[in-house]
Amino acid sequence: MDASVDLAILALAAHGRVSAASCMTLGPSFGAHAGLLAGSGIETGLHVDFTAFPDTPAERLSLSVLIARAYAGLLDGGWIDARLARQFDAFERAFGRPPDYVDGHQHVHQLPHIRARLVALLARRYGNAPPWLRATRAASLPGMPHLPRLKAHVIAALGAAGLARLAHGHGMRTNARLLGVYGFQGGEQHYAALVRNWLRHAGDRDVLMCHPAVAPVPDDPPGGQRVAEYRVLAGPAFSRWLDEEGLRVGPLA
Repeated sequence: MDASVDLAILALAAHGRVSAASCMTLGPSFGAHAGLLAGSGIETGLHVDFTAFPDTPAERLSLSVLIARAYAGLLDGGWIDARLARQFDAFERAFGRPPDYVDGHQHVHQLPHIRARLVALLARRYGNAPPWLRATRAASLPGMPHLPRLKAHVIAALGAAGLARLAHGHGMRTNARLLGVYGFQGGEQHYAALVRNWLRHAGDRDVLMCHPAVAPVPDDPPGGQRVAEYRVLAGPAFSRWLDEEGLRVGPLA
């Protein structure tokens, strides 16, 4: 997405704070930093994008428009297939191998029609050794503020069950639950409290997504909150919280 995001990922990977990084292969900094990520020792996934980096300005879609068209059956299948193929081709050129997993920018990989064509592409392209897919199934999370819990359940309602059925029907693995959903605001102290709660309720094969950056990303809604995330994840308290909960950061088992 941006060089400041890339640098945050590489720094966190070097210190064992993240186990995976999702790549936007159409983004402006992907080509420059893919080689560094390849040597980081963490899982590398494809972050499927249908909204951030359009092929042409005329094809730019907001998330709300994409969701509406997906549910109305108005997305062109050929356009979906071509856009997916372009992103997978770019990933394989950069890394010389398939992605370890696949997820989506703003969770678009789980939307109707997109998810079906994505799973078909994975089955066709990778046969019996497909990447795992990031599921958005929400956790109950007692003690979490109402709005983050509501947002997590809305995201899950947009396609978690449908994606899981497709994936498991094709023998593809998914994570158990998705943690890390919130409103991308509140600063370091607020984010630290959320992380502490997520870790307290984390279980095997849960994914805790994060959005760090070493500097604010221009024209990016989370703004400086990305920097707040990076500082919390890079700080000494994060390792202590993992130890207290008996957790480790690692690849999907």
